[in-house]
Amino acid sequence: MAVKVGDKAPDFTLTSQTGEQVSLKDFQGKKSVVLYFYPKDDTPGCTAESCAFRDRYETFKEAGAEVIGVSGDSTGSHQQFASKYNLPFILLSDKNNQLRQLYGVPATMFILPGRVTYVIDKQGIVRHIFDSMMDFKGHVDISLKVIKEIQGAAA
Repeated sequence: MAVKVGDKAPDFTLTSQTGEQVSLKDFQGKKSVVLYFYPKDDTPGCTAESCAFRDRYETFKEAGAEVIGVSGDSTGSHQQFASKYNLPFILLSDKNNQLRQLYGVPATMFILPGRVTYVIDKQGIVRHIFDSMMDFKGHVDISLKVIKEIQGAAA
């Protein structure tokens, strides 16, 4: 069953590119989370999307949000990807695609892991879902807009 807007985001614990265990609950009550699932490290679309998040990362942080990227790649692959493109945020290794399945991220053309971004507020509620394989920049722009709306509503 796919996660929908208004649902409590399923908690998880996965390993980051630095070897740390990261859980969604670590951010609850503290920060909103932009959780973006992408197909594969160091491919053209995923690099464009990740670099777009990198370029706006400070703006996300100022708005009270943490950015977390998730793919099925290994932590070593994530380390190289983050290092190569100076990605300042967390990349999580979802080796068996269990988190992808938990959130109900669809496959594209039944084979490629989908590209879906979830905006989760401080209370752990999914506030927005953006699903597009090709609109790499849209994942960043729309997520930032939603984060700012959440912050505005909370102020």
